Amino acid sequence: MDSAAKEPVVQIRNLSKIFAHGGTDVVALDHIDLDVAQGEFLSLMGPSGSGKSTLLHIIAGIDNSTGGDCWVLGHNISDMTEDQLSAWRRENIGFVFQSFNLIPVLTAFENVEMPLLLTSLSRREREEHVETVLEVVGLSDRMTHYPRQLSGGQEQRVAIARALVADPDMILADEPTGDLDANSAEEVLTILRKLNRDFGKTVIMVTHDPKASTYATLVRHLDKGKMLPL
Repeated sequence: MDSAAKEPVVQIRNLSKIFAHGGTDVVALDHIDLDVAQGEFLSLMGPSGSGKSTLLHIIAGIDNSTGGDCWVLGHNISDMTEDQLSAWRRENIGFVFQSFNLIPVLTAFENVEMPLLLTSLSRREREEHVETVLEVVGLSDRMTHYPRQLSGGQEQRVAIARALVADPDMILADEPTGDLDANSAEEVLTILRKLNRDFGKTVIMVTHDPKASTYATLVRHLDKGKMLPL
């Protein structure tokens, strides 16, 4: 992919994040600069404590920065209120967590449908959206299954379908294969690559696994809160 020919969907300048811990300031991000092109599949790598998940959460509007600017999809989310961020996330961001975060008492279909309950879509329109994304992740035959009836890999694929169901511009994934065996991890990574290649989704994935990063189109490394040069 020719990133230079694509519009940047993430522009981060001089971004910092400092946590107060036991009376001591801990620098999680130290004056980060980063551009992510539209349609990129970016892998953020680094050891535990490098700041990669913190950076992803700031891009998603889940956490806020201490200083600097974070422009995502044309909005400076550093300046947005909580209500503005909540509405913006619903429309633009699909987030995939390491631990799946599925609701045990809901079926796969119902878990995926949840983000759509906040929209004006009719029941039939919601059903069509859910059926489509479950087909994309290869789980059309598991719609009525509960999380306890699914493997870890299938649970994560349901979580990806949930992130995708509102048709967001960006998919953000925080260690999406961290709790999976090798075969399940490969299935999940293949789906993320498919969403990027075939559906044009911008994907940003945090991982510490070099094999997982081979599915990305661009790899950036963080260490001790600093972005390492390419």
